Amino acid sequence: MQYHKTIILKDGRACTLRNGTAEDGEALLKIFNLTHTQTDYLLTYPEEHSYTVEDEAELLRRKTDSVDEIEILAFVDGAIVGSAGVTCVARKEKTRHRAEFGISVDKAYWGLGIGRALTEACIECAGTAGYVQLELEAVAENKNALVLYRSVGFQEYGRNPKGFRSRWSGWQELVLMRLELGGPGAV
Repeated sequence: MQYHKTIILKDGRACTLRNGTAEDGEALLKIFNLTHTQTDYLLTYPEEHSYTVEDEAELLRRKTDSVDEIEILAFVDGAIVGSAGVTCVARKEKTRHRAEFGISVDKAYWGLGIGRALTEACIECAGTAGYVQLELEAVAENKNALVLYRSVGFQEYGRNPKGFRSRWSGWQELVLMRLELGGPGAV
C-alpha cells in the first residue's frame, strides 16, 4: 500500500507520513532499535531480533507492493522518528477480515502528535484495504497510549494479566483492543 501526508506538529514543525520503501531499510532498523531501548511497552528487546538492513528493506518492499498491509514512517527534518503498521492477522477465510496494528515513536518526539497521526493513518489504510476490524494489544501501564487508542475509537474487549514478562517489572498486563472499521462483510 502507499500513503503520503504531511502534518504540522504541536511544535510547528512539519512531519511527513509515508509508506516505507526498500531504500528506508537501514533507517527503519535504526529507529526500531532505538525505540525498543526507550520503553518497556514494546513486544521485544532490541537484541532479540536478528533483522538485517536487507530484511527491513525486503519487508518495506513487500508492504509497498501489498494491497492490504503497510508500514508508515514518520519523518521530521528528514529523519525517521516513528513507524506504524497494519498487518493481516491471517489469510484464512475466518480471519482475513482482521488486521493488527503496531506503533513506536522515538521518545524525543512523544507528545507532538506523531502517535495520533500514525494511528489515524493506519486506521485509514486498514479501512481502505477492506478490513472490518483493527486490533492491538497495549501494556496496561501505558496510560498515554490507552488514552490515544480510546480517543480514536478502539474499545477494550479483554485483558491478559500475564501478557508480557518484563525483565525489570515482572508481569505486565495487556489490554486487548479492537476498532470496528465497517469494511466489506461488516454487519
